[in-house]
Amino acid sequence: MRKFNSPYIADWFAISLRWLALFALSVGVDSESGFSIFFPLTLWALWNLGMSVVAGLNIRLSYHRQLSILVDILFAGIFFFLQGGLNGAVLWVGIIPIISGAIYFEVIGSMLAAGIMAAIMMAYAYFKMPKSSLVAGGIGAIVVLGLGVLFGFLSHSLIANLRQLRENQEKKEKKRQLVENERLHAIYELTTTLNATLSYKRVLENALDLSVRALHPDADENFSDEIVSAVLLFVGNKLIVKSARRFTNADQKLVFTGSEGILGTSITEGEPVLTQNVGYDSELSRVIALRSCTSSYSVPLRTGFTVYGVLLFAHPDPDFFTTERREMLELIGRQSVIAIQNARLYQDLIEEKERMVEVQEEARKKLARDLHDGPTQSISAIAMRLNLIRMMLSRAPDKVEGELIRAEELARRTAKEIRHMLFTLRPLVLESQGLRAALEAMAEKMHETFEQNVQVDVDDKLVEKLEMGKQGVIFFLSEEAANNARKHAKASLIKIRLRYLDHSLAVLEIKDNGKGFDVKAVTKNYEQRGSLGMVNLDERTALINGLLHIDSAPGKGTNVQVFLPLTEEAADRLHRAK
Repeated sequence: MRKFNSPYIADWFAISLRWLALFALSVGVDSESGFSIFFPLTLWALWNLGMSVVAGLNIRLSYHRQLSILVDILFAGIFFFLQGGLNGAVLWVGIIPIISGAIYFEVIGSMLAAGIMAAIMMAYAYFKMPKSSLVAGGIGAIVVLGLGVLFGFLSHSLIANLRQLRENQEKKEKKRQLVENERLHAIYELTTTLNATLSYKRVLENALDLSVRALHPDADENFSDEIVSAVLLFVGNKLIVKSARRFTNADQKLVFTGSEGILGTSITEGEPVLTQNVGYDSELSRVIALRSCTSSYSVPLRTGFTVYGVLLFAHPDPDFFTTERREMLELIGRQSVIAIQNARLYQDLIEEKERMVEVQEEARKKLARDLHDGPTQSISAIAMRLNLIRMMLSRAPDKVEGELIRAEELARRTAKEIRHMLFTLRPLVLESQGLRAALEAMAEKMHETFEQNVQVDVDDKLVEKLEMGKQGVIFFLSEEAANNARKHAKASLIKIRLRYLDHSLAVLEIKDNGKGFDVKAVTKNYEQRGSLGMVNLDERTALINGLLHIDSAPGKGTNVQVFLPLTEEAADRLHRAK
């Protein structure tokens, strides 16, 4: 006895045939036969019930098929004899073993069963009927043999068709598995290739090349398709063609707004868009390569609130973008976004490194300028006064004391300037006592050193929510803006204020009552100036993902505002409003 994972259809055919025969026999047998007919009928029913249980458990007996045919022949012969043979009501029962033989062994099985049933008929005619009935027995035997041939060939044809259907299904399944394996390989290759490079250009080129291969994983190496594809990335507020396949030279120079049509819908909703009338799109109708296409699939390159651009695919076949292909293109889009993010982060790191070098160089230049304009000049003046005092000792000793007092005042003022410079370079009070204490210390030192009035108004609850890194940036923004106002605006009062605008947005204001300036004019010619104060403000604002706004006019003072987002949603809202 053996157990199998799947049932045998042939067994269930034979079992079903027997149940039909048993039902017909139970209705058609002579009721006067009594126990002699119902006993074998019950035995055959129990046998078939056992075969049903065995088939339901996917179990087969040793010599299962041969045993089934022999049992069918046995009971068919019994009923044939008990119910009057050739003249009986159940003459048809001889068909049961013939069909069973045909089901299990096709022509050979049906002919063997038919031969045995023909022999049973001839024996019955010879021993149970008059000699004149032998001809009828022979005719019955010939009919049974004919039925054996008929059912055998019918079974052979049916089983051959079933085998062919099963082979076709197996081939389709193998092909499907092969395609699936190739698709998984393409996905692996896509992931590996896209994440193995930190170059924008290579990422985009690989994304388009792998898209075609992933859409047709069973194609050969010389495969060529009519699919049109392109990567459109945002440069400022415009979509630029960064890489494309089958685009003309004129197509690659096109610029899109991405605010309407297929592109606009895909970008706004953040979901892929499928269409079958790409030629009528308000923006894409300008693309010559798309005029031969009907269907298109647009996949946004988006992560969170950041939209990098769109992956665009088009094809002449309106039904080309099946569910499976769309899922593959969406996967390519997601992987491309990850690769683009990696490439952009790497580029940002390079730019940040270069910027840090520039900032350090500018800090050294600023320190050199401040030393030259302040303490260096003061120390030179002290040296000159000391030299003057040395000469006055012999010529005008009565005036020496006054000069010594002035030299001492100059030395004290120089020491204050140096201490102020050291404080602004590294305010230790910021690390130990926080932002409010640091700003108040800066205001005090500016008043002590330069007699500059500075007022500080800080929301302590807001400061508590800011990490130390942001507090440091806010301090240096305040110091830079206040120092610019002191040097250039000649302001009598500078106000520094940090407050909430709403629960997710804060603002830092540095306002003075100085002479003001024309913001547009200064900004336009700023690269030609020696000072980088506004550049420093802008760069420090970018460090905290904020937004810088300067409001000023000649004779009306200056108000420097730095808007500080406290959440990612606020940052996205702030920069979208920009």
